[in-house]
Amino acid sequence: QVQLVESGGGLVQPGGSLRLSCVASGSIFSIYSVGWYRQAPGEQRDLVASITGVGTTHYADSVKGRFTISRDSAKNTVYLQMNSLKPEDTAVYYCNVRGNLVSRQDFTSWGQGTQVTVSS
Repeated sequence: QVQLVESGGGLVQPGGSLRLSCVASGSIFSIYSVGWYRQAPGEQRDLVASITGVGTTHYADSVKGRFTISRDSAKNTVYLQMNSLKPEDTAVYYCNVRGNLVSRQDFTSWGQGTQVTVSS
């Protein structure tokens, strides 16, 4: 009932920038929070940044000052601007949305993931 489409990943050199996008569609009534997670090979999936329905943001210590999460509520889109990228940022990045459907059921949905590779 809720579909998430992520885009913006790719290959970038250390120190470079990328902007990820997550577009949500479906029978959404409201969104509680959106989080960007990442998972490197052999590692667990970790929260990178999140933003609530009222705009409160949270960042992992490893990305503070380099990454910025933002949203365009009219477009049901959340962005992750990633600057000063490091090789250790290499991972598959996933978008996660928690919210409420028009049927008043709560939902949690994951995107398909987008690969970010930081390498020279």
